Amino acid sequence: MGSEQLSAAGVGAAPEGGPFFTLAEVAKRNSSREAWLVIHGRVYDVGRFLDEHPGGEEVLLEQAGKDATESFEDVGHSTDAREMLKEYFIGEVHPCDRKNEGSKDPDTTSSSQSSFWSAWLIPIFGALVIGLMYRYYMLDGKS
Repeated sequence: MGSEQLSAAGVGAAPEGGPFFTLAEVAKRNSSREAWLVIHGRVYDVGRFLDEHPGGEEVLLEQAGKDATESFEDVGHSTDAREMLKEYFIGEVHPCDRKNEGSKDPDTTSSSQSSFWSAWLIPIFGALVIGLMYRYYMLDGKS
């Protein structure tokens, strides 16, 4: 793989003319000998990184062969970790399979969409409960 591909392989920009892999091909690579995962529509071979991963190899093997975007984002990886992805990049998810992935925008994962709703619903529900409790105790105190 050329150095131009490595420098452009970060989360966000796609390398030109990179190899494509179907999700079925990625799913076959889920062992400690060959561990592939998908993050934001890009395919990474993290087999060489299993022993070095700070969270242990089990974490990577659990996600191997799958789309690990949500798990990767939920952990809150550092900028250094995102930079390290570049050295394990091997290709892109085939365009036919990308349509089935849902959101391809790294900033709009399903977890960020659900947190948007919880950011509104939980405070509204809390305010409603507090209001009802206040009303109940105030009316109970006047009786």
